[in-house]
Amino acid sequence: MNGVTMMILGIVVLGGAYLLYGRYLEKKWGIDPNAKTPAYEFEDGVDYVPADTNVVFGHQFASIAGAGPINGPIQAAVFGWLPVLLWILVGGVFFGAVQDFAAMYASVKNKGRTIGYIIEEYIGKLGKKLFLLFCWLFCILVVAAFADVVAGTFNGFAADAAGAVTKVTANGAVATTSMLFIVEAVALGMILKYGKLNKWVNTAVAIVMLVAAVALGMKFPLYMERGTWHIIIFLYVLVACVVPVWALLQPRDYLNSYLLIFMIVAAVIGVFVANPSCNLNAFNGFTVNGQYLFPILFVTIACGAVSGFHSLVSSGTASKQIKTEKAMLPISYGAMLMESMLAVIALIAVASFADGEAAAQGLTTQPQIFAGAIANFLTAAGLPYELVFTLINLAVSAFALTSLDSVARIGRLSFQEFFMDDDMDEKHMSPFLKIVTNKYVATILTLILAYLLAKVGYAEIWPLFGSANQLLSVLALVACAVFLKKTKRQGAMLWIPMAFMMAVTFTALSMTIYKLSVAFMATGLSLGNTLQLIFAVLLLILGVIVAVQGVKKLTEKTA
Repeated sequence: MNGVTMMILGIVVLGGAYLLYGRYLEKKWGIDPNAKTPAYEFEDGVDYVPADTNVVFGHQFASIAGAGPINGPIQAAVFGWLPVLLWILVGGVFFGAVQDFAAMYASVKNKGRTIGYIIEEYIGKLGKKLFLLFCWLFCILVVAAFADVVAGTFNGFAADAAGAVTKVTANGAVATTSMLFIVEAVALGMILKYGKLNKWVNTAVAIVMLVAAVALGMKFPLYMERGTWHIIIFLYVLVACVVPVWALLQPRDYLNSYLLIFMIVAAVIGVFVANPSCNLNAFNGFTVNGQYLFPILFVTIACGAVSGFHSLVSSGTASKQIKTEKAMLPISYGAMLMESMLAVIALIAVASFADGEAAAQGLTTQPQIFAGAIANFLTAAGLPYELVFTLINLAVSAFALTSLDSVARIGRLSFQEFFMDDDMDEKHMSPFLKIVTNKYVATILTLILAYLLAKVGYAEIWPLFGSANQLLSVLALVACAVFLKKTKRQGAMLWIPMAFMMAVTFTALSMTIYKLSVAFMATGLSLGNTLQLIFAVLLLILGVIVAVQGVKKLTEKTA
């Protein structure tokens, strides 16, 4: 199979799924185009902020994509292209997109509340508390993994085999452009909120800002080492997750969405122009390099097929911004299918390299392999390699950095909500509760733990992140299935994904705990790996308890 065939297959399957299965779900669950959405009902200028569908789609897509749909398929390609492609398409259509749509639907129908509150309403208060704790731990893992990915793409220096250090111009340009994006996002936020301009004018302004940032980034690359970027990124995230969404989150995602869409369009064009061959075997067996296809394939591909993190974005931020219920299908189901398309492109990218070719070109990380492949494709169309390589690297870092904005905010909210109840009077809180529910305290505590884990490196964190991510999807599917049952809506389409992901995640987490435990008994663990072991044990225990509670509610007879 060549790249064009794989691309066409992806477009046909995912596009057809949106038109057929997505609309089937919408019809089964029902939407009210005249209903007052939570964005209007509870508008507060901070979290509940009505926004145009294209703005919220940009936020949703940029937030959920992150580095996952690029890193995951490239890492999983050791099993062969066929199982990776099958899981991206089947998982994206019937697992991931269904979960994202169900989570947003349940949230919008419950005042824009998070999955945690939906669990409390339909499963019980204990389930909510445990779920929020699970979410907080998971968000720490995501921030750690993605912060390290971003720091790697910003790292301005590289050492060769002899130890000689050289500057990496592409990374320096990406770093400058990304920093300019942050400044421009604040300015764009002001324009969107106070300018009251036509959406096409807003679009033109955003594109001009994007081009200016890229041009300046290429002209003035910024060189700093990975450790310095770790600190800068975490300081940025500290600010990003406490300011109002209109001031940074919405405009940054809006700005980035054009870059991300450009990246996907450029990649699609590149594949059709170059028609790269597939240098991967179709299938390399059920065991490769000591790793088992089940469950490793599924937790490694993660976001490209199904991701529990998406349910947090769908119910935590996006559901509080949509203007009409009609926007739920394209924003949730549609964004997930676009992410699966990106995963297909990542698979084509890694498949285009012969064995050892990527390393020979100095492409050692998954984002670099992806950017290098797309640059190779587009040179066939006459575009300069360095320019394309820099732009694709920029887009990948934009994915990950935008996810950091959202997931850090969700982690902070989960920590705060863990200590709060709906009927709690903030004026009569104890001093302890006032401290732990303070948004700055919650944010700093979350980021300190994430920073410690980030020092381990995303390659080491990824298996645990993938397992926790998939387990979170189980909990989201359970919560949404219970909601649909309690509200007399059809929810049977969630049961098979829920059962399959339980088998995957409980197996994967158990294997991770065993591996870390053996290492601990043999040589002891570093601080980062000790945190990983603690997180793995806690996540497995919390996940099992919440899942069991949800399944009991799901199987009990209705009155």
